[in-house]
Amino acid sequence: MTAAPLRIGNASGFYGDRFDAVREMLTDGPLDVLTGDYLAELTMLILGRSRLADPARGYATTFLQQLEEGLGLAHERGVKIVANAGGLNPAALAGAVAELARKVGVPVRVAHVEGDSLPVPDGFLTANAYLGGHGIAACLRAGADVVVTGRVTDAALVTGPAAAHFGWGPDDHDALAGAVVAGHVLECGTQATGGNYSFFRGHDIRRPGFPLAEIHADGSSVVTKHDGTGGFVDVGTVTAQLLYETGGARYAGPDVTARLDTVRLTQDGPDRVRISGVRGEAPPPTLKVGLTRLGGWRNEVVFVLTGLDIEAKAQLVQDQFAQAVTRSRTGPPDEVRWELARTDRADADTEETAAALLRLVVRDQDPEAVGRSVSGAAIELALGSYPGFHVTAPPGKGAPYGVFEARYVPAEDVEHFAVGPDGRRERVTPPVRTKALEEVDEPALPEPLPAGLTQLTPLGRIAGARSGDKGGDANIGIWVRTDDAWRWLAHELTVERFQELLPETAELTVVRHVLPNLRALNFVVHGLLGEGVAAQARFDPQAKAVGEWLRSRHLPIPVTLLETTDAPEAHA
Repeated sequence: MTAAPLRIGNASGFYGDRFDAVREMLTDGPLDVLTGDYLAELTMLILGRSRLADPARGYATTFLQQLEEGLGLAHERGVKIVANAGGLNPAALAGAVAELARKVGVPVRVAHVEGDSLPVPDGFLTANAYLGGHGIAACLRAGADVVVTGRVTDAALVTGPAAAHFGWGPDDHDALAGAVVAGHVLECGTQATGGNYSFFRGHDIRRPGFPLAEIHADGSSVVTKHDGTGGFVDVGTVTAQLLYETGGARYAGPDVTARLDTVRLTQDGPDRVRISGVRGEAPPPTLKVGLTRLGGWRNEVVFVLTGLDIEAKAQLVQDQFAQAVTRSRTGPPDEVRWELARTDRADADTEETAAALLRLVVRDQDPEAVGRSVSGAAIELALGSYPGFHVTAPPGKGAPYGVFEARYVPAEDVEHFAVGPDGRRERVTPPVRTKALEEVDEPALPEPLPAGLTQLTPLGRIAGARSGDKGGDANIGIWVRTDDAWRWLAHELTVERFQELLPETAELTVVRHVLPNLRALNFVVHGLLGEGVAAQARFDPQAKAVGEWLRSRHLPIPVTLLETTDAPEAHA
């Protein structure tokens, strides 16, 4: 008799996600485990500053508020809760959850995982190793109903419960890799159920339901959602999320290295996608460590330029500002960046559509250099600059910005502990078998599509995309839905073509990864985001929309592909 699958749901993709999701996931259908991902690179910086203000904090307080109702619902339904909301202080959050359980009269056993917090180097605010799922598994085996962690990998929230349930050991690489892939699909919540999806037209995604995965004993899974909830799940939504914030074919983690080039996706019915064939390898001998620090101070002013002579108006205000800050007490900031967004239209019938936006961003180590000297210089131009002068908001005194850095340490140097409901501490040993991470050989490309008539049209007519950030790098995954489209895309969208379409990347290092099973290419652009999301180096600091920019670019696409596309909702 085949064992029943383990149903693991997600109720949070980031700190600030839909508050009601915990209740909805617990009441809209059956679950065995409910997970929540609250941590991101920027979140660790936010929690670090929170802990500076109050050493008893440093965790995601929203999670505790969600449990005021969620604890009772989970207990009634026999659902375990696993979340990384502990942030920088999982022990404190575990204590707060236990106190809440006593307050609301729900008999739950609370455990936590610790050891990710490492000595903080001089000049940094936080230093945390990315732990795997075996500490979570140990907590669940010890009888925990709620497990909170600090910085674990996002996928560990799924691999931990699955390993505990099915009895997987550290060498069950294929099963663990399958759970890692399922965990990566779930980790960003409704991005797997139609949210942020290129081909959203024709679907109701006004309030998509959160995803869940039915994990099987061999590590295969089915991604789905509760019946009757909004959004949708198909091969496309799962493909898009698989490409999000990944790189090459080897997707490394502390438990296992999953081979993304082995993933096979098949539609298994309405709102059901089966993930199978995932192969795993021994994990690398090192753990990633995320460090955050305050990078300096920044300020921003957006000038509105309306009507005629937009370029001349922009040049005038730049010249005037440069003269003003040069005369200031602190002198010009270390970094001054201008960006003109031509949102204006000729002969516009509303004032707003006649306007362009000129964005000024300044940075400096000295808060005074980006504060009054900048805001004063900008506002003092109000009556003596270009006609129609105004700004979108009064400039402030500036604000600190953060920087994220990644380093690597030997796994055996990190003390990973599972602290059970009774307070007993269990040391979680790192895997004995490890394998240094290497790039895979470039796979063979399909036969090119025969030459024929083409039409200059947006790439998004036939291709979907999903983009995101990893530190200062951006990844842009792009995929198509037919074999013929893949034959064209694999040969057409080279690194050179990519850089031609996205000129911002022309002077940067771009690496292309080929994933034939997904009919996908994954481009990693090194340095596009400067020092990372917290530094806000560009107006889209997490590269969320770079993929949609790429889809909007025009290419000579074979007419045969445009005639056979089954996605009219993708048309520009």
